[in-house]
Amino acid sequence: MPKELLIQVAPEIAANDFLLKDHVAKMIRTSVSEVQHISILKRSIDARQKAIKINLKLMIFFQGESFTEQKIELPNYPNVANQQEVIVIGAGPAGLFAALQLIEVGLKPIVIERGKEVRGRRRDLKAINVDHIVNEDSNYCFGEGGAGTYSDGKLYTRSKKRGDVDRILELLVGFGASPDILIEAHPHIGTNKLPQIIQDIREKIIECGGQVLFETRVTDFVIKNNEIQGIVTQKGETISANKVILATGHSARDIFELLDRKKILIEAKPFALGVRAEHPQELIDSIQYSCDFRGDYLPPAPYSIVKQVNGRGMYSFCMCPGGVIAPCATSPGEVVTNGWSPSKRDQATANSGIVVELKLEDFKPFAKFGPLAGMEFQKSIEQKAWHLAGETQKVPAQRMIDFTQNKISSSIPKTSYVPGTTSVEMGQVFPGFLTQIMREGFLQFGKSMKGYLTNEAILHAPESRTSSPVRIPRDAQTLEHLQIKGLYPCGEGAGFAGGIVSAAIDGEKCALKIKESLG
Repeated sequence: MPKELLIQVAPEIAANDFLLKDHVAKMIRTSVSEVQHISILKRSIDARQKAIKINLKLMIFFQGESFTEQKIELPNYPNVANQQEVIVIGAGPAGLFAALQLIEVGLKPIVIERGKEVRGRRRDLKAINVDHIVNEDSNYCFGEGGAGTYSDGKLYTRSKKRGDVDRILELLVGFGASPDILIEAHPHIGTNKLPQIIQDIREKIIECGGQVLFETRVTDFVIKNNEIQGIVTQKGETISANKVILATGHSARDIFELLDRKKILIEAKPFALGVRAEHPQELIDSIQYSCDFRGDYLPPAPYSIVKQVNGRGMYSFCMCPGGVIAPCATSPGEVVTNGWSPSKRDQATANSGIVVELKLEDFKPFAKFGPLAGMEFQKSIEQKAWHLAGETQKVPAQRMIDFTQNKISSSIPKTSYVPGTTSVEMGQVFPGFLTQIMREGFLQFGKSMKGYLTNEAILHAPESRTSSPVRIPRDAQTLEHLQIKGLYPCGEGAGFAGGIVSAAIDGEKCALKIKESLG
């Protein structure tokens, strides 16, 4: 009978099938020849001690026991070309997984995306990086796959519903992701691998009779007697449907403004804001692995750190080992940073958002904007950073120790941020209370992670799009908007998700609720 086993082994053993089989055979006191196959069910790194170990959850199959490699297969999606139509606004993870779920339950999705298809986005990403030109409809945040496509592809989530998480991961494997994402403690696809997966999802939607409309921006909602009837595009075209999933992401400011203008209920929501810190990856490896060189069997080290400073949480966000910092503005006249890693995480630097939790009271200077106060607070910092750095896509930058000492850095080395940097005293970018918290917080970080507080680390500002500054409220049971029947606020932009997996789960939930409402 197959045997499940939890073990800790050295990294070189975990990386070599023969060594692992030999180690397991000795542990369970049998011969290597008796072990037919070992399946790795879960894998994580334990770096708490100087001798780093790999935690493995294994299933061992012995000679004479049947073992067949399980292949992940996609659901049997039906053709829905002639079925009831549901509009899905936004082709990020929430929208795409909502569309797949709609097809699975026999409904036809019409996916409307303001940006370009995933390959077409590349020219606009080059334009923002090289020519400092921001396309408001096609950038790192807008376009097929949403913000996740070209900003890393991390798949870990705080969602407690393991079954829902596993389903999303298995669907991603079915569409071409590495099966390793099913076993890693912190699964990650990589910015270089995601575009093909996203394209394959879109092709499946179309193959099953769904529609995907690119470069189509929603400019109005058709509402009658507080019931959604359809949407209007920037070309003046009306697309009718009495079920609409609103999955536009955390940066769709025009949608928030449209909702507010039409007096459709929205709320200001706290979020977090700060800087993106870049260190040499070798330095982070030496801190996390307590070694001079991590060797061939350990991945580039991540880190996660949280501190309470003056009653506020300050923490690492979207940490990218072996990655780069990217320009993520969505309008001219602002700068925004984010980070990503390729699948091999083989770049020379590590970066992470280091952000401070904000409170609704922080938005009081923007109270005249009502539920958009947090968004206007966010915009004001992005616009100030743009102005201070020279009114291009260069960002304000400062060495970490210099920042804690309120001292302009005399030089900024070349960083992974392609548009470039301008040496600025970062306190000019942020409100005083935020600057004070970050200065104190970095000192605390340095005490917890010896070597982290260094002038080799360069801070880039701002990291401001951590989550939506607006919540679009919905009924907890039906998931419909509290005021507009048939409108389903969904994913990160509505304030109900944070990352690829949780957004995808929320997209599926909204699709299932629509099916349920139709009987």
